[in-house]
Amino acid sequence: MLKELDPILHSQLRLALISILVGVKQAEFSYLKEKTNSTAGNLSVQLQKLKDANYIEMEKSFKNNYPQTMCKITKIGIKAFEDYVKDIQIYLKPKKK
Repeated sequence: MLKELDPILHSQLRLALISILVGVKQAEFSYLKEKTNSTAGNLSVQLQKLKDANYIEMEKSFKNNYPQTMCKITKIGIKAFEDYVKDIQIYLKPKKK
């Protein structure tokens, strides 16, 4: 029987965000918005879901009087991503007869 996929990561945008964050130390909101071609509203909602699951940390500050949100993946997020990739690989393996 196949394992249920992580519902937090089994969303196209959230998976894209985690995939980006795995490869960088941290990323600014505007960078993530550009890379995912997401709207600011949808991106905010999806980042909050990742934060609520403790998969990412967000730090809000100001830079030149403009709000800046920096995001970085947590150890829990890295583990969840690695587990998700392993689970997907199981789905993709040909079944032995």
